[in-house]
Amino acid sequence: MTVRSPYAARLDRIPVARRSISVGGSLTSYWEYGTPSDRPTLVMVHGFRGDHHGLEPVVAHLEGFHILSPDLPGFGESEPLPGTHDIDGYGAWLNSFVAAIDLPVAPVILGHSFGSIIVSASLARTALRAPRVILVNPIAAPALAGPRGILTRLAVFYYQMGAWLPEPLGFALLRNRIIVRVMSETMAKTRNRDLRRWIHNQHDLYFSAFGNRAVVLEAFRASVGNDVSEFAARVVDRTLLIAADRDDITPVDAQHRLVDAFPDATLEILPDVGHLIHYEVPGPAADLIRAFLAEEPE
Repeated sequence: MTVRSPYAARLDRIPVARRSISVGGSLTSYWEYGTPSDRPTLVMVHGFRGDHHGLEPVVAHLEGFHILSPDLPGFGESEPLPGTHDIDGYGAWLNSFVAAIDLPVAPVILGHSFGSIIVSASLARTALRAPRVILVNPIAAPALAGPRGILTRLAVFYYQMGAWLPEPLGFALLRNRIIVRVMSETMAKTRNRDLRRWIHNQHDLYFSAFGNRAVVLEAFRASVGNDVSEFAARVVDRTLLIAADRDDITPVDAQHRLVDAFPDATLEILPDVGHLIHYEVPGPAADLIRAFLAEEPE
């Protein structure tokens, strides 16, 4: 069963087309929202185990912008990479994806959660450049050091079990709906019952859309083995960090340390929300994005 999105009416006003392109030896599926204009084009990179649907609530609040939102390799409708799904692999893929879509002007790059690590790594380690960079719920410190580090350790055990078990049992564990629901209940902070119901439905629908067991295990190791702070000093592009005051993965004090590590960055903290800014408060996040992109270059 699909629960109708509370942002559907907004999203329905925006033209959308599914496209695909060969990148680094595999096919990447991406969604184009809106049409090119005098506003910047945005390339959005979603988080771990999600796909492009996760960032659609933010897209819905950015009417008038041209947005390209790919499924990460091995997730959603994109094929796995030929190599390993680690930070270097994903960083190289993002650089190649932006080059392959061949835009007349370099796009703004946005990354959410695990996507924030991929974006910062790609900017730091490849030729990728962007006029502006936006990181939503950035992973500012090692996940094991977060306010719920014990849950991260349990997640490590969960994914290790998914690797150790025979493949059918491993797949069943990794896609277990009860475990997905526990994760969803933990991250959702809103008290709005309808919104929580929709969030849980989104995780039910899309959180297990990965190509194979190796992909999700490799990507998980990358997500907990790396963080944005490793790359921040080498991200020279003007950057906006949009963080949350109730994020279970990265505490607020780590976000303050992170923003100081960038050569040119601003931190905005949204109240009463956790790691699901993109689901719970996409409107305020989009307002911050609009204001950031409207700033005059220094």
